[in-house]
Amino acid sequence: MIKYALKCADGHGFESWFASADAFDSLKAAGHVSCAVCGNADVSKAIMAPRVSTATDKPTKNALSHPASEVEAAVSKMREAVEKNATYVGGNFAAEALAQHLGEQPDRPIWGEANREEAKRLIDDGVPVAPLPFVPTRKAN
Repeated sequence: MIKYALKCADGHGFESWFASADAFDSLKAAGHVSCAVCGNADVSKAIMAPRVSTATDKPTKNALSHPASEVEAAVSKMREAVEKNATYVGGNFAAEALAQHLGEQPDRPIWGEANREEAKRLIDDGVPVAPLPFVPTRKAN
């Protein structure tokens, strides 16, 4: 694993982990790397100093377990609220949302995954939906 300091064309800085240097290059070429703040896909590696671990290293305020910015903290707080107050319906999101909209199922807060075409169909049908700024946590059963 390798951690890169990255920056987007709009000047936002962020960090991300990759399986290897080649993995970063492949993901970037395929358009799968984007700014964690604004979503801009024009991302490049930023200058960074190498990190050498020692036995006395202590977690810093920028450890991966802590939000790196106010935006990241807000997204984390939103994720906690969504996971606490809504039911995750996974890939059935489009069908569940449409069924609620048509009155075939009782209204309840749900969240899940839908592809671009499914989301467009929901919007065209007047179903109130919005994208979430985080990827669902994959829970093993």
